[in-house]
Amino acid sequence: MPIFLIVIFMITISCVNEEGKVPSITPVDPDATTETRALLKNLEKIRHDHILFGHQDAMAYGVTWRDEENRSDVKDITGSHPALYGWDLGHIEIEAEKNLDEVLFQDIRNWIIEAYERGGVITLSWHLNNPATVDELPEEHDPDEWEATGSSWDTTPVIEEILPGGEYEEVYNDWLDKLAAFINTLTSEGASIPIIFRPFHEVTGHWFWWSAQVATPEEYIALWQYTVEALRDERGLHNLLYAYTPNTLNEMDSWDEFLKWYPGDDYVDIIGFDDYYTLQGGYGDDQPVEKFSEMLSWLVNEAEKRDKVPVIGETGLEAVAIDDWYTNLLLEAIKSNPEAGRLAYVLAWRNANEETDRKDHFYVPYPGHPAESDFLKFTEDPMILLENDLPDMYTSP
Repeated sequence: MPIFLIVIFMITISCVNEEGKVPSITPVDPDATTETRALLKNLEKIRHDHILFGHQDAMAYGVTWRDEENRSDVKDITGSHPALYGWDLGHIEIEAEKNLDEVLFQDIRNWIIEAYERGGVITLSWHLNNPATVDELPEEHDPDEWEATGSSWDTTPVIEEILPGGEYEEVYNDWLDKLAAFINTLTSEGASIPIIFRPFHEVTGHWFWWSAQVATPEEYIALWQYTVEALRDERGLHNLLYAYTPNTLNEMDSWDEFLKWYPGDDYVDIIGFDDYYTLQGGYGDDQPVEKFSEMLSWLVNEAEKRDKVPVIGETGLEAVAIDDWYTNLLLEAIKSNPEAGRLAYVLAWRNANEETDRKDHFYVPYPGHPAESDFLKFTEDPMILLENDLPDMYTSP
């Protein structure tokens, strides 16, 4: 073989991952920043062998502490922060100082920058208020009252009035301006920090104003596409990857409902679902671990058909009430077949502070909890990555 052909062959081999696939995946934003493109490619590459573990609000508070520098319940147990940090921007649209979980937006900004500079990955959800009733939103309300007037959980129909020509189009565009303004402050050394943006989640549930209870698939898809175009094309945000995560497949009459609400390949980079009940038999499955694994396999196959990255958008067991939930349920489902394990990340929900927020509302163990040793075993599995285990996620592989 001629020398130049050997060189080309060796370069090609060096770019191929262990599954034999070059991570050629590209964002739906053609003008995505170099770092954002690299993040998507690295998620695609990593998912064939490893899964990033994430935690919502990880650095803001834990079950027994709040606002302590460089701390998280994950780090207290494992010695490392999570690989993925989830934050929510609910109430940024009404110019509040704090988000809906009483975390200062200024602190969220600082923690995002800190995590990024350590090599961590950031995902943002947005529990935005209902534009039709937000003026009636009380300054304070019980977080257990999900259907508070004016909140995300107020299911007054509104999508049709958000879209062009609608009564609340101007309101929604003002909210998008405020969202974009905040995201534009997420920079490090002058460069925009790549963000996985996960709006309008759990659409196939019934509890949000954008959900299947009050919206049609056509309305939801139009809202999603309008939002992406508004942020990407009109407001020039080129550091976003867009994640679509409806509610669990286990609550769907047919898994095709996942695709019924799907915004389209040109508007989504990452696909997944949120699930809090399957693994512990919450839907009455005789073999819940096997069922969860089957759903993950379906998800991975659908993602790979579309060159999208598959993930678990949210999961966990409240108060980690089963001591071996992480190893014998979650990890077992992930590792039970090769397809189920080809996920880029899994995000556990937040650990509410027991004094300032809610008791027994936590999804990762804390030191002294009965599930502590099991969680440590879970994170020490070679498949699971924490922040200290991450390669450079922002340089193209």
